[in-house]
Amino acid sequence: MEMFRFAHIEYLYALGVIPVFIILFWITRRRRRKALERFGQTEVISQLMPNVSKSRPVVKFIIWLFALASLIIATARPQFGSKLKTVKREGVELVIALDVSNSMMAEDIQPNRLERAKRAISRLVDNLNDDKIGLIVFAGDAYTQLPITTDYPSAKLFLNAVNTDIVPRQGTAIGAAIELASVSFSPQFEGNKAIVIITDGENHEDDAIGAATSAAQNGIIVHTIGMGLPQGGPIPVVRNGQRDYRKDKEGNVVVTKLNEEMLQQIAAAGNGIYVRANNAQVGLNTLFNEIDKMEKSEMESLVYSDYEDQFQWFIAFAIFLILLDFLILERKNKYLKNIKLFG
Repeated sequence: MEMFRFAHIEYLYALGVIPVFIILFWITRRRRRKALERFGQTEVISQLMPNVSKSRPVVKFIIWLFALASLIIATARPQFGSKLKTVKREGVELVIALDVSNSMMAEDIQPNRLERAKRAISRLVDNLNDDKIGLIVFAGDAYTQLPITTDYPSAKLFLNAVNTDIVPRQGTAIGAAIELASVSFSPQFEGNKAIVIITDGENHEDDAIGAATSAAQNGIIVHTIGMGLPQGGPIPVVRNGQRDYRKDKEGNVVVTKLNEEMLQQIAAAGNGIYVRANNAQVGLNTLFNEIDKMEKSEMESLVYSDYEDQFQWFIAFAIFLILLDFLILERKNKYLKNIKLFG
């Protein structure tokens, strides 16, 4: 089994110019046809220009596009990794459980609680080195969004997809999130493990303290981050295309407030620390310093090595197409015009 990759995948964005060239070519051909139609009937004009080919310019353009695409792909340096090697790293395993209930859309922390938490997690991922990270989302239920991994780009990709619609049942099942996180670590990993719960703690509905106590007994530290300010804030909603706020049955605007006492109790039961977020900082840096103090354990992971460049094949193909483009004339050869290679 071989692993394929691009050494400079960002260069592939240049392929976006190909649709632009196709549109420009179509516009040019259309204008040329309309210009000829102004001179008279197409059949008569065709007889006056017997060596003009309709299909050859199209064929040449397609060949040119393929040559351009091959050169762009070659610039991105396609590579095959044919060997697997075991790499030993030292780190901890970290599972982040992120609350995605509707109350996380409150804007007492700008731009809102959920978006601010996602940005903080993204910065945390940027600071990780040899640690493994997993992501769980929860509201009324808890789900694994990303299994434990050292693939940090994938972690950020999955993080970007998180929103309040990702979990169908509303609520704040912190206990379920801790229980799921506790079984999400690598089975063979015997080093330090930590769970970070990021939530406003509102509408808490299960035995989160018991789950944190059980995790601590299994050597897993449970930290909590409280998203929200003491005064709380309303929950924005969109009704009939208009921005509004969530209301109760009596028509009063619902204000969601941080359940700070509960989150402090969960952190204490899980031998962790509690940090309250605000508009200046979310608190993941504080927790990261705590995690960084944890004893690092050696982890093994398989990675591909000995990547070999394959760009030369694409360059050779592009050169072949360019030569072919030179050999094909836009006009019919008067000696070979009866040979119908292009229709």
